[in-house]
Amino acid sequence: MMDVGKRSMMNSQSALQTVSHNVANKNTEGYSRQRVELQSAEPTGQGKMRMGNGAKATGVTRVSNQFLEKQVEKEGNVLGKKTATSETLTRVEQVFNEQMNKGLNKFMGEFFNSFREMSNSPENLALRNLVKESADFMTKDFQRIDTQLKTIQSEVDFQMATEVSEVNGLTREIAQLNDKIKMVELNALEANDERDRRDLLIKQLSEKLNIRYGESEDGIMTITAGNTGVLVSGSQQRDLFVAASAAREGKREGTVDVFYKPNDNSTAVNLTDQITGGRLGGLIEIRDEFINKTMDGMDEMAYTLANQVNSVHHQGYDRYNNKGQDFFHLEGGKAGAASRIKVSDAIHQNAGFIVAAAQPFSSGDNRIANMISSLQYEQPLAGGESTFDDFYANIVGNVGISANRANSELDSQKGIVDQLKNIRESISGVSLDEETAKMIEFQKSFDASARLIRTADEMMDTVLNLKHM
Repeated sequence: MMDVGKRSMMNSQSALQTVSHNVANKNTEGYSRQRVELQSAEPTGQGKMRMGNGAKATGVTRVSNQFLEKQVEKEGNVLGKKTATSETLTRVEQVFNEQMNKGLNKFMGEFFNSFREMSNSPENLALRNLVKESADFMTKDFQRIDTQLKTIQSEVDFQMATEVSEVNGLTREIAQLNDKIKMVELNALEANDERDRRDLLIKQLSEKLNIRYGESEDGIMTITAGNTGVLVSGSQQRDLFVAASAAREGKREGTVDVFYKPNDNSTAVNLTDQITGGRLGGLIEIRDEFINKTMDGMDEMAYTLANQVNSVHHQGYDRYNNKGQDFFHLEGGKAGAASRIKVSDAIHQNAGFIVAAAQPFSSGDNRIANMISSLQYEQPLAGGESTFDDFYANIVGNVGISANRANSELDSQKGIVDQLKNIRESISGVSLDEETAKMIEFQKSFDASARLIRTADEMMDTVLNLKHM
């Protein structure tokens, strides 16, 4: 009886210790509540009877649903990507905010209108200066948009470097936990707290980039970034790093890629194309697909506008009866045209070189000015189906629609992740009410076990005192 009581007291003490551990970790992120597992002790035979020997503690286990943990990790990866996408698109949307600022659409309208005004009085030098100024404002806004989009790409590169640094910190800790878990469980113990921490780090890592992972029989977790980048294997860990790289299809010169070295002496492997999820995946996709596509559209519009205006401008004669020259200066091809377009130096210095007449010595001739102004309504873009206004409106509309869709998808994904976390909390989370009830239960059990020992002691005293009676 004393042995049963003693064991029961120790079981209650272990259970109370576990309850206090649960309560202390009520607000610890990723913590799974623990419980002491009890089972009946092996009974002993006494004659024709088998007498029970109470209960024994077989271990302390954590309450965790691994399928649910996997779902939280998977949806967290999607949430990370949508978060990065939404944040970056919001920045891009601000570049094209035509409602808050005077944008390119208005500058283009003023440029073509200035030629219409000049056609009313083609001999007026002041109206030529108006054309020059409106053209200068328009080209500077082309450059502004291009500069701001490149700035966003640079910011994305900086964010990628920050995310990669955090990935390396997470994988280093996971490798250390692998070693701890293996050492603890080799002694037939449960590494509950270490496993909780590792599960949390894997979820955080999945929010950064798409990973694959698996656990061996001895508790070792192997983690791969993308398809080939083994970041963690046992206690070994390899860092990712970012570096500027050359331009390629869908990527501009100087933006960074994500690299990985399998070992110190190997050649760096470019993992950028393999990173399709998490915050890194979202940043890469917006930088190399969406922003580049937007910049390509702006380049096409600037290149076409400059060539169309220059082509017509060459057909006429300026205020000094000279043959028309380039109105816009634009060296090179279509790529980067938005950043290079500007009013030619000759016209910038002397607005008299702007062409209005179709014939020399015709001060009232306005045919070239009218032809240039009418370019606003022609359709030289999108395979001959779009005007300059329509083409630019399509770019701005695509940015707005994409940003709105990204925000909606982010809100929806947040709801999914929150729901999964609530389910996990209902299964693995700590309830103070439940732990309080268990604390009282185990306290009463401890008191009862102590009373059992006292009763056994009194019975022993009674037996010993029989000798003196």
